[in-house]
Amino acid sequence: MHGIRGRLAALLLAVSAVVAGTVAPAEAGQQGDGRGWTGTWATAASEHYTVSGMSEVTVRMPVHTSVGGSSVRIRLTNAYATDPVTIGHATVGLRDGGSAVARPYDLRFGGKRGVTIPAGGQAVSDPVGLAVPALTDLVVSLHLPGQVTHITDHWWAQQTVYWTDYGAGDHAADTSGDAYTWTTTSWPFLSGVDVTAPRTGAVVALGDSITDGSYSTADTNQRWPDLLSARLNACLPGAGVLNAGITSNRITAGTETNPSALDRLERDVLSQPGARTLILFEGINDLGGASAERIIAGMTEIADRAHQRGMRVVGATITPYKDFTWGGWSEETEARRQQVNAFVRGSGKVFDDYADFDRAVRDPADPQRLGAAYDSGDHLHPNDAGMKAFADSIDLTSLGLGRGCS
Repeated sequence: MHGIRGRLAALLLAVSAVVAGTVAPAEAGQQGDGRGWTGTWATAASEHYTVSGMSEVTVRMPVHTSVGGSSVRIRLTNAYATDPVTIGHATVGLRDGGSAVARPYDLRFGGKRGVTIPAGGQAVSDPVGLAVPALTDLVVSLHLPGQVTHITDHWWAQQTVYWTDYGAGDHAADTSGDAYTWTTTSWPFLSGVDVTAPRTGAVVALGDSITDGSYSTADTNQRWPDLLSARLNACLPGAGVLNAGITSNRITAGTETNPSALDRLERDVLSQPGARTLILFEGINDLGGASAERIIAGMTEIADRAHQRGMRVVGATITPYKDFTWGGWSEETEARRQQVNAFVRGSGKVFDDYADFDRAVRDPADPQRLGAAYDSGDHLHPNDAGMKAFADSIDLTSLGLGRGCS
């Protein structure tokens, strides 16, 4: 466990310098038993790391729902691992504060208590008849019985995740959180939570660290997709809002575990259960290495592919970042940003609508800078007020989900 703690510390330093059988993923909104599924929570796998000495350990992960439903299932990923991983026991239940769960419900996989996910594979649990409220905390617990050597996760979660000591055994069914003695801030193996929610759909936010919620207040669900969810679910019947943000993500280039927005579009957006609308908020990490024309071409391809799948696409303007603490801004990158934003605002043939995030948070006296009231302190990442400004700036009718609220 000490290795993971040290690895997390190193990653936080690094990010400061840069902005037995698996189940195939279900078709969007479909399940073999005829149920209609909508994603209520999701995250994008963004890392793989090795561990030593990990076995007989249980991890407990709180997640914040968007839309509610009458049944629930989870999705797991072993996308970047080189070895299979065995889940011996999995549960889901409503959070009862901290790492406690009011009543954990056992999850099964193809009728079996456990599942082995091969390297590069994924698994979907069977449904459980648990009434899931909108805008509440669920807790997913996974018991890892065997020797765990590789973990695929989403590492900068802005959420405390709870672990038992190595060798502690199966505590997935505990209501108390007493067995969970140490914490991290990443979601291992978990990629999604779906609910049966007739007549609803889901909005997917495809983005980078700003969408991921970096520098928003941890454990308070102040990421802009969370705040958008609160607006949408104040209306009936509500909607899912799924966060597909990855820190340092780009449209035009990527790495093995942080693929470009183009390369991960199918996995993180198009295959999401119930996905009906995409909000594309990317490009700030591309400005230093790609031309405006390449960024626009990438945006256009993303929109075209989403439209081919029947989705509505809302583009978001790139926000200002002059004087960013870690550099990268120049008159040249600013000119590219302005060119891309002019495209987003005027591209009625590419996007169905747009959200002017730039206008929502820029300094009126110096539009190349993030407004002081919205600045987390590094002059690029918004604080909680900036996240709220994003969510409030979105015209809910532009999302095309058939609701009569604004």
